[in-house]
Amino acid sequence: MTENQESGQAFPPKLSKPAQRALAGAGYRTLEELAGMSEAELKKLHGMGPKALGQLREALAAKGLAFADERP
Repeated sequence: MTENQESGQAFPPKLSKPAQRALAGAGYRTLEELAGMSEAELKKLHGMGPKALGQLREALAAKGLAFADERP
């Protein structure tokens, strides 16, 4: 179990390996870090597709968070 999983901050468990590598390569470790990013910025990461973005959007919403460009 990773540190993120132990603290409850992990990315969605079914997030694809390419998307996980893209986030790790860009230095993202928690959902809270992604809340400060726009969806457009994350889309630029190699391996980050529409399905992964949707999973991340749902995981953020479950924690009461959203991508920076989706906040009111």
